[in-house]
Amino acid sequence: MPNHSKSISALKRDKRFARLIKKHGLPEFKWNNLERGDAFQSLCRSIIYQQISGKAAASILARFKQLFRGKQFPTPAMVMNVPAEKMRAAGLSKQKIMYLKDLAHKFADGTIKHASLLRMTNDEIIAHVTQVKGIGVWTVHMFLIFTLNRPDVLPTGDLGIRKGFQITYGLKTLPDHAKMERLAQDWRAHASLASWYLWRVADNARVKK
Repeated sequence: MPNHSKSISALKRDKRFARLIKKHGLPEFKWNNLERGDAFQSLCRSIIYQQISGKAAASILARFKQLFRGKQFPTPAMVMNVPAEKMRAAGLSKQKIMYLKDLAHKFADGTIKHASLLRMTNDEIIAHVTQVKGIGVWTVHMFLIFTLNRPDVLPTGDLGIRKGFQITYGLKTLPDHAKMERLAQDWRAHASLASWYLWRVADNARVKK
């Protein structure tokens, strides 16, 4: 798990984030680890979780893993070879089956060079991984934050981040990408951690409604 002390110290220089750090304490990220787990597993999970509730997605993911009867997460080859009808019976939509098969195929044939990911820049990873059907920029931003542990990711396409900015900076409307990048200039190198606090702001606003 990364050491957040440098980012915390940097964010505390901004009075807005100093208040958020005091209120919410240290971050509680659920980190993956590329060395022990794997980019393939993380991206499979992202596809399965798309556009459905976390509880429903967790149930489908569990049934998906049971298809392979092993303790380890299935390999790309295993996902390529499992019949689509079995994946459908596990609760996956036809579209998500197509996405998972495409992901497995691109890992297996070397289109996705997972061994090189740690050496790529954020922008290179976004361009590289979005070659997979069903994986967009938002999914790669989450991958960069939670699997590759990149410190400087600002997912400006995320509604929670936009809402967090709006509340934190007292904006009348949801900001666009350019405005968020301007507001983030002083702490941009620590944007992943800042995003955690912005998500907390947005979550609190929903709870109060």
